[in-house]
Amino acid sequence: MLPEQFKRNVPGSYEVLQGATVGIAGCGGLGSNAAVALVRAGIGALVLVDFDRVEASNLNRQYYFQTDIGRKKVEALSRHLLAINPAVHLTLIDRKITPADVPEIFTGANLLIEAFDSANAKSWLIESWCTAYPLKPAVCASGLSGIGKTDAITVRRAGMIHIAGDGESDMSMGLCSARVAMVANMQANIAIEILTKSSLIRP
Repeated sequence: MLPEQFKRNVPGSYEVLQGATVGIAGCGGLGSNAAVALVRAGIGALVLVDFDRVEASNLNRQYYFQTDIGRKKVEALSRHLLAINPAVHLTLIDRKITPADVPEIFTGANLLIEAFDSANAKSWLIESWCTAYPLKPAVCASGLSGIGKTDAITVRRAGMIHIAGDGESDMSMGLCSARVAMVANMQANIAIEILTKSSLIRP
């Protein structure tokens, strides 16, 4: 029977998403907000990866609260996600990963959401994912800082890689909660669309 909280979902989407696992590399502004959107949509399992702790400066854009300050991000985020849907299965990886870790950590994931901060980390993560899982999609973000310019935020695709953002802005412009969350939710929306419209998680 369909749980009450998912009865207004797009018909058939919950049943498919329940069988899916999404890996999220980074639980900051992108990863935390994308995770919330996925859990609200009914995703069955998430692999959350981050080594950092919540700081006061994170609260302008990340899905954390004053009471989370000082806590490990994966632990704090898991509490919020379970408060939304206690049935979601969460795997918490509380460490700084390397390219060599990617195949093992995300072995059960149907799809990866890249939510790292640095361009270098984004690059090796995607390279490692595509090498290990060439037939599995990755949803990335590039260019999300600043204010406004909503029309500049788009989605580009290169093979199995989907990139949300404006592709131009950099961190020197500062970060706004609305723009960061917009790109994070685009990442989640792309992931949901891929999973519900493909054979990735069907027998």
